[in-house]
Amino acid sequence: MIDQSLWQTAVALQEYLAASGHPFCFIGGLVVQRWGQPRVTADVDATILTEFGGEAEIAREILQRYQSRIENPIQFAIQSRILLLQDIRHNKIDLSIGGLDFEHRIVQRSSWWGLPGGGKIRTCSAEDLIVLKSFAARPQDWIDVEQVIIRQQDKLDRKLVQEELLPLAELKEEPEILEQLKSFFQKHP
Repeated sequence: MIDQSLWQTAVALQEYLAASGHPFCFIGGLVVQRWGQPRVTADVDATILTEFGGEAEIAREILQRYQSRIENPIQFAIQSRILLLQDIRHNKIDLSIGGLDFEHRIVQRSSWWGLPGGGKIRTCSAEDLIVLKSFAARPQDWIDVEQVIIRQQDKLDRKLVQEELLPLAELKEEPEILEQLKSFFQKHP
């Protein structure tokens, strides 16, 4: 279902980030393959940790290896804490620059996953994927959330998901995010 070159991009990014010494893990559509219903995705999403104020430094470092997809990537990284990159295969990479306590916990809870065709990457937990997808709250994200809940069933720590999502939904001032998640939990006990 996933283009083999996207897996290669993930493994190469994994090797690069591991060598850089910055804590990180994969999030997004690739991780849905592990915890939810496999589906097509067009990019590689990951989070790399750095403290607030370190965005420009980490951006400069990563831009020595990866090409930006936008103009003024360092300024964009400072403002939005994300790098929009592409590799030599022209595969898209969205690299979030994490610094919140929640993002640190995502990386701490991450674990290794063996990829189809070989290699392994460090991915966020199913619970953290649900939190991230719920927070984004786009139509595809809600489909992914429900599929993770269905596939993981009683293996999920639902209390942890709600505890992590609550302050994020409050920050976004969108309590309906929690209500949507609770409706999925009720629908799939």
